[in-house]
Amino acid sequence: MREPLFVKQNAEQWKHFEQAPVTDPDEVAERFIKITDDLAYAKTFYPKSKTTEYLNGLAAKLHQTIYKNKTEKRNRFITFWTFELPVLFKTYERQLLYSFIFFFVFCLMGILSAKYDPNFLRLILGDQYVDMTNDNIAKGDPFGVYKGDREFLMFMGIAANNIFVSLVIFVSGIIFSVGTVYHLFTNGIMLGSFEYYFFSKGLGAQSILVIWIHGTIEISSIIIAGAAGLVLGNSLLFPRTYTRLASIKKGAKDGMKLAIGLVPLFIIAATFESFVTRHTEMPLWLSITILASSLSFMVWYVIIYPNKIYKTRT
Repeated sequence: MREPLFVKQNAEQWKHFEQAPVTDPDEVAERFIKITDDLAYAKTFYPKSKTTEYLNGLAAKLHQTIYKNKTEKRNRFITFWTFELPVLFKTYERQLLYSFIFFFVFCLMGILSAKYDPNFLRLILGDQYVDMTNDNIAKGDPFGVYKGDREFLMFMGIAANNIFVSLVIFVSGIIFSVGTVYHLFTNGIMLGSFEYYFFSKGLGAQSILVIWIHGTIEISSIIIAGAAGLVLGNSLLFPRTYTRLASIKKGAKDGMKLAIGLVPLFIIAATFESFVTRHTEMPLWLSITILASSLSFMVWYVIIYPNKIYKTRT
């Protein structure tokens, strides 16, 4: 059967399942069986189609409904981090990839711009920051900016700012995803210029060992916030089998979950930046261990673990 005919025959029932939830266990189980049958058929004949992706998401929702009980409601906080959020990472892996590509390209643009335009660095980072860092380099303490007093106040300010920035990146997606891409652009350009500055001073390796102690989780979270914004924007641009209003509601809900899921990550990043990064003379092995652990965790939690859940579920 051709895919358009398959969709035409079943679209109304799928939409009904999605927009008219039920609480009766037998009815939920019956719907789940129907959807998994359709999903199996779609995976066999249209493995890379949007239909398969849609049915997979619908099956996941029904699966959650079946296994939801009072104990799970009490453990809602735990299941969100151990199941719901990883499932969203898998569901929107394409948006995560696009966000990463956008951010990476914009970083390269920042590097090249800073390299070939002497004034670009000051335009992006500001005269005050560049002058202050030049003074710190002259004093033999290039990363002295991270050694300010009142670590706890620094932590509160950094965490609040990063959470606010991530929410702005997400909400900006409502402007047909353009707003999110713009914020990825500004952050990517800034990071690229920032790193080029230290590499141009012969401090590239040291900057990675120091700054990326907190930057690994922080930048990864910004990319995820970008994906959340793309989810919101794409729900408006490409409603697929949904009505546009239903699509926007779904995109806003899923995107918000992704954005909220970043809060603990930004708190961890702020903790590193406020209490750990300041120790610029820490042993090389310790710095590398923190960097490797942070990167490994992000890859595992955002890519490996969600794929593991997906395989066990299917």
